Amino acid sequence: MPPNTALGKDLVGLESLTADQLRAILDTAEAFKEISERQIKKVPVLRGKTIVNAFFEPSTRTRVSFEFAEKRLSADTVNIASSGSSVVKGETLVDTARNLEAMRIDMVVMRHGSSGSAQFLAERIPSNVINAGDGRHEHPTQALLDMLTIRDHVGRLEGVKVCIVGDILHSRVARSNIFGLRTLGAEVGVCGPRTLLPAAIEEMGVKVFARIEEAIEWADVLNVLRLQLERMQAGYVPSLREYNRVFGLTRERVQAAPGELLVLHPGPMNRGVEIDSDVADGPQSVILDQVTNGVAVRMAVLYLLAGGEPEKAEAAKVDGAHG
Repeated sequence: MPPNTALGKDLVGLESLTADQLRAILDTAEAFKEISERQIKKVPVLRGKTIVNAFFEPSTRTRVSFEFAEKRLSADTVNIASSGSSVVKGETLVDTARNLEAMRIDMVVMRHGSSGSAQFLAERIPSNVINAGDGRHEHPTQALLDMLTIRDHVGRLEGVKVCIVGDILHSRVARSNIFGLRTLGAEVGVCGPRTLLPAAIEEMGVKVFARIEEAIEWADVLNVLRLQLERMQAGYVPSLREYNRVFGLTRERVQAAPGELLVLHPGPMNRGVEIDSDVADGPQSVILDQVTNGVAVRMAVLYLLAGGEPEKAEAAKVDGAHG
């Protein structure tokens, strides 16, 4: 499949994308939102394309969101997981990819536990590769849907103050958000225990807050990350109760905000740990909007990588034109 001027061949991260490329994805996603509101939620944009969803780490939200996006664009999809693949028998990622290529596929959506795995694959196969999360590196479509949600509610990204709260150390979502938000002119802060902040995080151009109260006072938007308990074997926090007491987003803390505060969470949530239920389900929360926007963003990425042009997205919704 030929490279495309909008995005290139692959989407492995946001670090290398320009502001124009990011805006092209967000604007295309905005156009595609309407498809999900139709009675028949399907357009022929990717008819005849075969997409493999290769998830070598557990996922519900991201995997299902990609599947919905692919089906709404009329692609043929195949799902593989590590537990049911030859990977458990010792097959390498390259061999897995080459076998998939031999079946004449068009795209691979991959989640993998190793940082850099999506780039590694993208350099070795001609199919488009979309990174659905690789180790601690990036999770580009999650950050894109976060940015679309903020833009929907605030009206812009430039100058908006966004603080990412929680387990920054293990978070590929945080990295992608920092890259994308800063490229589009937002101010970015991070807040969490020192044990959960990467060394020299300031070098990424973010403000660092030691206390969540200070972050709330500064921010227009809080993006609250879950504690990745499955990656924590080294006692990064004294206890979950202690974490909630010091850094948890409680109703009292939200009510103390000087202005309107928008609350995001990429999910899945640890309720009562990083966020309390009355905040997650409260008026400041746009968590379900994020889920809705996720499908539109992933439709946009699939369309653009398949050669679609951002300015022809509206027409594509009607007749499936690639431009």
